Amino acid sequence: MCCFSLSVRSVHATNIFVRAGLGDRQTIVYSMSLDAEQELAMVLPIPVKAGVPENDVEFVDLKEYPEFFKDLTKGFVDIPDTRASFKDDGQVPLSVKALQVHDVGDFQASFVPKVNDFARLDKRFQMPAGTWEKLPQYKAYGFAVFKLKPGVKTVHPMAFSFSRADASKLFFPTVHIHDGEVHKKAEFDHVLYVQPRTNQQLDLVGWQESESPALNFMKTKKAKGVIAANEHCYRKGLKGLLANADTWVKGLS
Repeated sequence: MCCFSLSVRSVHATNIFVRAGLGDRQTIVYSMSLDAEQELAMVLPIPVKAGVPENDVEFVDLKEYPEFFKDLTKGFVDIPDTRASFKDDGQVPLSVKALQVHDVGDFQASFVPKVNDFARLDKRFQMPAGTWEKLPQYKAYGFAVFKLKPGVKTVHPMAFSFSRADASKLFFPTVHIHDGEVHKKAEFDHVLYVQPRTNQQLDLVGWQESESPALNFMKTKKAKGVIAANEHCYRKGLKGLLANADTWVKGLS
């Protein structure tokens, strides 16, 4: 699923869509159902190219397309039910320049270029102290941060693009941190989707292909360019107790 700055009561029905953009760009669309007691942040580590500027991440407002993933499932036959559940205020110091905040539909979103830059966010939206020391693989990553309101809700799709450190593969942010702890295994309730670009060869063994191109089941104009009309999509479910790790799709040479 993702990483939260504070504990949540439950998270389920996670959907993630990815697609390569031009050059080294990649798009991620993310949605889930959430039960949170208080305002918090969802943090998605992303493998950005070294030295990217603070405006590298481009957020896409999909508030007017809340059925993005509902439509996406229509492209596949015998759709399985892959769902299951699991289970301090502060201000940025005046001496530190705050990160830019973007209004994206129902959210406020920021791009944190590197771990040390979390100090530039309100403390409510930082990860618990010591979290990133337990995850050394994210030392060179950036982070997309979405501020979420409390309550029980299905979060409308959150979308953004970024410059990848390695353009030969696509990235799904699937590491879980829901209680401030990093567990070796976690309970998954995900459906992952990927759409190759024209002539892009990906290692999709074990993935299910859509019955037709996206134009037959997606409202591509409402998707604001994150999905291509004339290409097929692929999906894969992750369900149950699995290794707590991110997911990659490699390109075929």
